[in-house]
Amino acid sequence: MASGNAFFDELRSKPEVIDPPQNEDIIDSESVNDPTQAAIKPNVTVSSSVRELLECPVCLNAMYPPIHQCSNGHTLCSGCKPRVHNRCPTCRHELGNIRCLALEKVAASLELPCKYQSFGCIGIYPYYSKLKHESQCSYRPYSCPYAGSECTVIGDIPYLVAHLKDDHKVDMHNGSTFNHRYVKSNPHEVENATWMLTVFSCFGQYFCLHFEAFQLGMAPVYIAFLRFMGDDNEAKNYSYSLEVGGNGRKMTWQGVPRSIRDSHRKVRDSFDGLIIQRNMALFFSGGDRKELKLRVTGRIWKEQ
Repeated sequence: MASGNAFFDELRSKPEVIDPPQNEDIIDSESVNDPTQAAIKPNVTVSSSVRELLECPVCLNAMYPPIHQCSNGHTLCSGCKPRVHNRCPTCRHELGNIRCLALEKVAASLELPCKYQSFGCIGIYPYYSKLKHESQCSYRPYSCPYAGSECTVIGDIPYLVAHLKDDHKVDMHNGSTFNHRYVKSNPHEVENATWMLTVFSCFGQYFCLHFEAFQLGMAPVYIAFLRFMGDDNEAKNYSYSLEVGGNGRKMTWQGVPRSIRDSHRKVRDSFDGLIIQRNMALFFSGGDRKELKLRVTGRIWKEQ
């Protein structure tokens, strides 16, 4: 519902996430991300009117203590109070420092299903634990790992594999070894460099091999790295090696694939992969050094 005031409409467009209260009587940090530890109870249905009571009228996010109210009883989350200059966004009265303890107690009595229930999470969580659980829930969807575009698709791993194949036309390969060839006619161009992504299926899992050029300082460099389509705790069960060479020389890299929970840019900017300086890449390419011809080979294995 519109507030009738452009200032408050603008604030709605900039939601601020408030951390749940650190109340030891309410939050069990050891079990907040484990659906098996959360009581498996009949699905709790909370009426829309109660949900609306717990929704901040400015940012529209769920409210957590301290929940503020004006003298007329209108509520507001603690994050938005300073942003409205201590004026109630509903009636414009001064807010003061009145807490709505009754609403805080109502919230503490609620138990809700995880918002990722449709992805398989079966846990029921206290209101004040739910937000923390959802930020770590193992069932939360993954973002599309395709680089070079602002793809906003999210989903589970089978859905993303089909999406990469059908929508991004990514090459799919079976097996744990690879032989990747990269050719570029003008190695001095970085802005128009092709983003290469290949998906490998092995050990019942999927892995993304990235190879690309990017600017490091004044010169282009090339990087190859592997990402695991799953969570970090599973990624640590695997290792991989990469090798590039030519003219009697070679460079090798061995590492652990990063989870696609880490963004492509985060992995690239941490230099967690095989990095080839342009001069070395041209040396490996041979010839007149005017065309880039690199062959990257490697393999993936499961640690015992």
